[in-house]
Amino acid sequence: MEPLYQPTHKQVHEIQSHMGRLETADKQSLHLVENEIQASIDQIFSHLERLEILSSKEPPNKRQNAKLRVDQLKYDVQHLQTALRNFQHRRYAREQQERQREELLSRTFTTNDSGTQKKILDIANMLGLSNTVMRLIEKRAFQDKYFMIGGMLLTCVVMFLVVQYLT
Repeated sequence: MEPLYQPTHKQVHEIQSHMGRLETADKQSLHLVENEIQASIDQIFSHLERLEILSSKEPPNKRQNAKLRVDQLKYDVQHLQTALRNFQHRRYAREQQERQREELLSRTFTTNDSGTQKKILDIANMLGLSNTVMRLIEKRAFQDKYFMIGGMLLTCVVMFLVVQYLT
């Protein structure tokens, strides 16, 4: 078990140092570094499977310690895998924002076309028609008020004349 554990442990430390290179790598070599790290992680996972088998074959007094070392190594590799995924996710989000920014900056804006101007004129005409209708309603309400007052006065006169005639 020890001959396989030591190189695997050393490889985990190498990956940790490569993770630092991710931050400083230029765009062309970034994918190469990511692929190299992912390949190393995959290789370590295959070594870990073999180490788990070997740790179960250790003598009983060393078995617990061997499993603990393998579990710690597995935890470290999973942590590195998660860190790589987080870095890739951040890089993808950053690239997407840059693409959207460039698209927005390169977009050419044009004035309203004649279809849009026609819609605006149609709305203005509709509002003009509404104003005319509102004026007619107000005029009708004003006229109705005079008809009501005239009708009340006529009714009062008729009632006065009926009371005068009957008494």
